[in-house]
Amino acid sequence: MKQLNLKDLNLNDYPMKSYDKIRYGDTDRQHHVNNAVFSTFLETGRVELLNPLISSGVSFVIVSMKLDLVSEILWPGTVDIGTAVVHIGNSSVRFFQGLFQNGKAVARAETIIVQTDEQTRRSKPLTQETIDLLKPYMLKG
Repeated sequence: MKQLNLKDLNLNDYPMKSYDKIRYGDTDRQHHVNNAVFSTFLETGRVELLNPLISSGVSFVIVSMKLDLVSEILWPGTVDIGTAVVHIGNSSVRFFQGLFQNGKAVARAETIIVQTDEQTRRSKPLTQETIDLLKPYMLKG
């Protein structure tokens, strides 16, 4: 079986799809979306997936993010966000995400999120229920 190349994914390959509206205020002096806003778009995709999983006393925090800027995003319009789980650890989840405008890949990111205990501020193992809820978002292939 051929190994899946994450860089070759299109929006339809992602098990979770979201979108964000591009605001005029997202643009910079070059009249394209500022690179800092790419992270905000990625956050939309992760939060839509993670929010239903958050239980009392725990939070999810980013411990690592690698963002590749592939192309510019232009205003006006929308950005489509593909989100997939690529690894589930003891207390962590590794995501791979893609941003797309008009069907064209504009960015991709790999992010590691750790579940933490809100009182101790330390990592907390994922429950089996949380793992089971994450599994449908695993990238196929």
